[in-house]
Amino acid sequence: MTQTRFTGSFTQQEPIPEEGIAAALAVLQHGRLHRYNVVAGEVAEAALLEEEFAAQTGARYCLAVASGGYALGCALRALGVQAGDAVLTNAFTLAPVPGAIAALGARPIFVEVTEDLVLDFADLEAKAVASGARVLMLSHMRGHLCDMEALGTLCARLGLQIVEDCAHTMGAAWKGVPSGRQGVIGCYSMQTYKHVNAGEGGLLVSDDAEVMARAVLLSGSYMLYGAHRAAPSAEVFERVRMQVPNVSGRMDNLRAAILRPQLRLLAERVARWNARYQRLEAGLQGVAGLRLVQRPAEESYVGSSFQFLLPDWSAARIGAFLTRTLARGVELKWFGAPNPVAFTSRYDHWHYASAQVLPQTDRILAGLVDMRVPLTFSLQDCDLIAQIIRAEALAVGQGPEPEAAELPVIQ
Repeated sequence: MTQTRFTGSFTQQEPIPEEGIAAALAVLQHGRLHRYNVVAGEVAEAALLEEEFAAQTGARYCLAVASGGYALGCALRALGVQAGDAVLTNAFTLAPVPGAIAALGARPIFVEVTEDLVLDFADLEAKAVASGARVLMLSHMRGHLCDMEALGTLCARLGLQIVEDCAHTMGAAWKGVPSGRQGVIGCYSMQTYKHVNAGEGGLLVSDDAEVMARAVLLSGSYMLYGAHRAAPSAEVFERVRMQVPNVSGRMDNLRAAILRPQLRLLAERVARWNARYQRLEAGLQGVAGLRLVQRPAEESYVGSSFQFLLPDWSAARIGAFLTRTLARGVELKWFGAPNPVAFTSRYDHWHYASAQVLPQTDRILAGLVDMRVPLTFSLQDCDLIAQIIRAEALAVGQGPEPEAAELPVIQ
């Protein structure tokens, strides 16, 4: 019998809104792409983007930069992290997070994660005490928020400042507080697969005037910081402007013009992502051998990707499952793969960090499967994808132990 096959693309994004295209064309036509190159009476697109995102998140200050990874590194520098300092972060994250730490010569210290894919607070406390770290770079990896109130209380007791990596949680919230607003600094990404798309781009938000003044100067404002509208007062810049190096990473006006209309669509996009996520979740409920990740009631998430666990499955069984789903057009990422495929996401792949042993995280990643959920999927697409995953999980999970085979390559 011929099996149904999914024929859509897991990497195709929606087009840029017409308003963004028109704004980008206007920037190209006048040629003033550099954020500080304006004519009399003009406000740069980058400055307007910062002002609008600050208002959207309720932050006092916002800075637009070249990428999400740059935002992370800029945040650490603005907090005064130096070479040799220990910085705590999730063991389950993506390469730009430990990369931002290592780029400063600082030391990534990985914290165990739970089966709900969030920080293990007991391990966080033990490693904070043992390492003497004063900064936690909290990665809301794949859009999963931990108990942010409890974390804030714990970090205050431990003397830890929180930098929130919100690459996967723009538009999410914990008990109504937007993601990125419970640490000292929140960092966001505008890379193509994130919630607004400029190809690359980053945003930082903070209520701390001196930290944000340092970030603006670090980003390459020179002495043009007065052109920033969502920034601290001139007096704050006067105190620090001669102390902060230029590590240029400005956002240009072209990308800002593309992004501003997308920010206005964010709430509508979140609702559409969650509708797709919930169709996948409903389609995979009750599959023997497959465990869904539980979402706490306090979390308002953005379902732009989907994760599930295959606890206690062997590598050979998972490999057979991935091969079968891919043959039916469903592209899944396995976080337990011994060698990196397309991108790295395991702490033991980052050899620039000191060798660390995290048995709990190893066990969880060994069965963790991940999938992109672009908005170009229809709800019916999600139903079909869930049907395929369900059928193959049951076929492989209940069948005989497969022979070891080479894993399929997903780009």
